[in-house]
Amino acid sequence: MIEKDTYKTIESIPESVLFKDKNSKFFGYAFPVLTEEDVKINLEKLKKEHHSARHWCYAYQIGTETIAYRANDDGEPSNSAGMPIYGQIQSFDVTNILIVVVRYFGGVKLGVGGLINAYRTAAQMSLETANIIEKTINIDYLISFDYKNMNTVMRVIKEKKLNIIKQVLEMDCKITISIRKNESEAIFEIFNRLYEIHIKKL
Repeated sequence: MIEKDTYKTIESIPESVLFKDKNSKFFGYAFPVLTEEDVKINLEKLKKEHHSARHWCYAYQIGTETIAYRANDDGEPSNSAGMPIYGQIQSFDVTNILIVVVRYFGGVKLGVGGLINAYRTAAQMSLETANIIEKTINIDYLISFDYKNMNTVMRVIKEKKLNIIKQVLEMDCKITISIRKNESEAIFEIFNRLYEIHIKKL
């Protein structure tokens, strides 16, 4: 059985969306993120932009094979905001994403059911506005060899249409390649069998 080696994420930051319920406003934002630092930066930016809002509830998921996620209610009743947002991340099957819903209180309490619906809807609208793309899970390898073996290495790279990320071509050559997970073992074997050429996983 071939393992899944693709994942879905959003390509860029879509337009913000607005959901209203009983005078409360819920602004939905989606951000592509790769680290928790990215999450922090985007949250701080929104807090400055919406400094008079009441709540900045969010959920994020990072990673492709090892997943890290968090859902935060930011002062709303427990599980009424963060988890409904995270539920939408799961239902759209996306990762490396942060969704923030900023709430301006309109004076009328919505109750837990109303809040769940509002946060879920704002998150769903954000994802529907976003451009969701599929990417491959890649493995990077470092190939080291002497300059005299350059042609051998380059021939394989060309034949297999491999993606070079970085190269240093001097007396001691080093080339970093990125390969789709499902093809990585076969490519590793080709280089591993070549005389005087070393390959290792990064």
